[in-house]
Amino acid sequence: MNIGQALEQDGYAVFPYASEVAAWAEAAQVAGKAVLKRGGDYRHGRTWFVGVDALPNAPDGCISGVPLAGPFQDHVTAPPNWHRAQLSVVFPGYPKQDQGESDAAHRYRCIRDAAHVDGLLPEGPDKRRHLREPHGFIVGLPLDDVTASPLVVWSGSHLMMRDAFAAAYAGIAPAQWGDLDVTEAYQTARRQVFENCARVEVQAKPGQAILLDRHLLHGVAPWAEGVAGDMRMIAYFRPQVDVAEWL
Repeated sequence: MNIGQALEQDGYAVFPYASEVAAWAEAAQVAGKAVLKRGGDYRHGRTWFVGVDALPNAPDGCISGVPLAGPFQDHVTAPPNWHRAQLSVVFPGYPKQDQGESDAAHRYRCIRDAAHVDGLLPEGPDKRRHLREPHGFIVGLPLDDVTASPLVVWSGSHLMMRDAFAAAYAGIAPAQWGDLDVTEAYQTARRQVFENCARVEVQAKPGQAILLDRHLLHGVAPWAEGVAGDMRMIAYFRPQVDVAEWL
């Protein structure tokens, strides 16, 4: 199965090693370790550094003068300007339960890998879901060889989730999609995905890239006992698009 077929059928693809991607990852790892030393948004008992917009890449994607390049770019529409990448860092023991985190939320993170579709933000005390950040795609660039706590995807779930969102937003102007509470439709579709789609732990190393469909259900596995490494680092780009393009 080629990359295009994998993206269409499975909703994700892992690209083979490319030297230009490896060079960017090496520079990003150095920059990322410097970011960690400065501190920031740690969660789940300091076992996850969220790192949204934390990497100091330039608007053209380059970091420390190393250009953002690779075969994944042949399969996406690059934004006019790349946002600062998320630096997601997971540590041994992930996920610990945060103070104030409900038992149900913690259990979901442990059992279901905190599975979610990006851009649907939980709002208010009841965590109601609204489309606030319509992304065009998600690309993950591993910054180390650690295999613990990998990215998890549900193969083919992008098709089921997309159908659910299309039904939820039917007859509503795109400009008003963000105002609609889609919590029930989202949770129902998620349950159907868990019942029908294969859970896949995605492993990749520096020099590879992981491309996800914007509607793909995905998460992060708990840190497995006995796996070597003191952290697992990955950079994520999620360029936003006009909301009308999201479906």
